[in-house]
Amino acid sequence: MLQEQLNLNLNGKAAEILNKMLGQKELLSINLHTLENGCRLIDAGINCGGSWEAGKCFAEATLGGTGSIYFQMIDYGDFNLPGLTVTVNRPVEGCLAAQYAGWSIQRDGFFAMGSGPARCLSSREELFKVINYQEKSSCAVLALEGRQLPQAALAAHLAEKCKIDPQNLWLIIAPTASLVGSIQVSARVVETGLHKMKELGFDVYNVLSGMGCCPVAPVAEDDGKAIGRTNDCVLYGGDVYYTVNAKDSEIEELIERMPSSASGEYRQPFYRILKKFNWDFYAIDPLLFSPARVVINNLQSGRIFRAGSVDREMLRRSMA
Repeated sequence: MLQEQLNLNLNGKAAEILNKMLGQKELLSINLHTLENGCRLIDAGINCGGSWEAGKCFAEATLGGTGSIYFQMIDYGDFNLPGLTVTVNRPVEGCLAAQYAGWSIQRDGFFAMGSGPARCLSSREELFKVINYQEKSSCAVLALEGRQLPQAALAAHLAEKCKIDPQNLWLIIAPTASLVGSIQVSARVVETGLHKMKELGFDVYNVLSGMGCCPVAPVAEDDGKAIGRTNDCVLYGGDVYYTVNAKDSEIEELIERMPSSASGEYRQPFYRILKKFNWDFYAIDPLLFSPARVVINNLQSGRIFRAGSVDREMLRRSMA
């Protein structure tokens, strides 16, 4: 679908969110580091505890201000888990151009997965050939999932890729095994389903809005175990609802392949799957990476399409 050229100022909106965080950093249990070149780095879980509100802000910043996060408890019958609901107004730009963790950063011994609207400025990924969204901005916001604080040299490298001065770069980081880490992964539930749609050949510009509910994993003892728990929350507890404008036949071809149960790896703890594939994400069946249950409301016909279901037993096993 041909799209109009627009600039949603995703980086500017994300910077506003992080700036507000700094106004209450003690309350949110986060730390600010200003690097030698002026880059502002927010530690949201490495040398600090983080908080629920910090996790909400982290996730909303990765969405470039296009979405909102709300918390609630989720009742699974004989056990409860904390959970969140995420709503997204511009799914392609907010989820794929910003929130998707598509920037793998490996330099001078540092490694982290990068997400957030800074990706729109570097546009280094193949994904941007499909979604065709770029923006110009005087600032950039990049969210990192990692356990090592970046130094000024790395910040300068990232700023150069984004075509801005390092003093206008915002970085926020949290490890997977942290409260903020658990929250920000669960907040990707709408993005995970949208990315699956793209992989299955559906025109994601036909998706007008998205809403998702996902449990938030209890913090695990290490990052490896946390990767397993957080992904299990999406794969076995993620519940998404999309409003689309497309032909019914296009949705009928898509819907049964959308939920995580479409994969032959389904009903195994994600940590076990990762170990089986020697921690190589790219070797895992791509059909697995999706929410547990998907509902699509087609505005053209008014029909509702459903597939998948939440797997309470797998959630229990994963969180034990």
